[in-house]
Amino acid sequence: MQKAVTSNIPRGVGCPPPPGMDPRKGKGKLMCIKVRMLDDSVGVFHLGHKAAGQALFEEVCRYLNLLESDYFGLEFIDSYGNRCWLDKDKSILRQIMVAQSDARFFFVVKFYTPNPAELEEEYTRYLFALQIRRDLSRGELICSNENTAALLVALIVQSECGDFSPLDYPDAGAYLAGTHFVPHQTPTFAQAVLEQHRRLIGMEPAEADFVLLETARRCDFYGLRLHPARDIEGTEVALAVAHMGIKVFHQMNCVTTFSWAKVRKLSFKRKRMMIKVHPDSFQFYKETIEFSFENRDDCKNFWKKCVEHHSFFRWCFSIASFK
Repeated sequence: MQKAVTSNIPRGVGCPPPPGMDPRKGKGKLMCIKVRMLDDSVGVFHLGHKAAGQALFEEVCRYLNLLESDYFGLEFIDSYGNRCWLDKDKSILRQIMVAQSDARFFFVVKFYTPNPAELEEEYTRYLFALQIRRDLSRGELICSNENTAALLVALIVQSECGDFSPLDYPDAGAYLAGTHFVPHQTPTFAQAVLEQHRRLIGMEPAEADFVLLETARRCDFYGLRLHPARDIEGTEVALAVAHMGIKVFHQMNCVTTFSWAKVRKLSFKRKRMMIKVHPDSFQFYKETIEFSFENRDDCKNFWKKCVEHHSFFRWCFSIASFK
């Protein structure tokens, strides 16, 4: 297989500091910020110490020549090890650990569209495809069966490497050797990917990316990040927010979905989050459902993600209704 060029993002470069301002000296009052992109390249940006998150996000989007930026965001790791979104309206330094000598962020998909056909730019779909690959490798995109996982990986390989050629792999056991696509990748799984890859001959990279997104969106864990919590009875559960609402999992099975249409109010107090639903919306639940988290920061982090998802997809659906 011939290796195809899959990214037009330069590696290890970024925006230079303005003329006459040295980020190493206090006089310029600049901070050096490193952002890891979805293709694992790193962009370096220099912003004033009072800069808000919006300034950095705009610099990153300009650096990537990204037009459909609404679906993306910048993540950072807080002092508890939680993945948090950079608030665009607040000062960057007020959100990250002050002791950090270098600020580090990750450019990732924030809002997973339920309909990839709505993505207008091929480049946007390419970035989504990179995110799907990352979710698979981390074990966050869990597939219901091995065939689906094998198809997803085969589509990724088709996009990145092109058509399968037996001349490249006279030893079938070497297929995918040294390349990590899913946790606990086995020779049996690699063989399943090989069989799927053979069926994709002639498919162009852009088409492979689109089919990848269409296949991934049908997976139960598409775009989900599980947050450990406990219900009012103390049972261990996991909460996740998606385009349609809030999902509750028990032992990796979705037991309830609180759709946005049925949610009246979201609030939190200390480490407890309350979901107030419309009367008679859920026969087996009270009007207010409560979940508790490990600490206040975990609770606030998830509550904020819920509010942002509700606002974003309510806006998306309202725009779609006028088209």
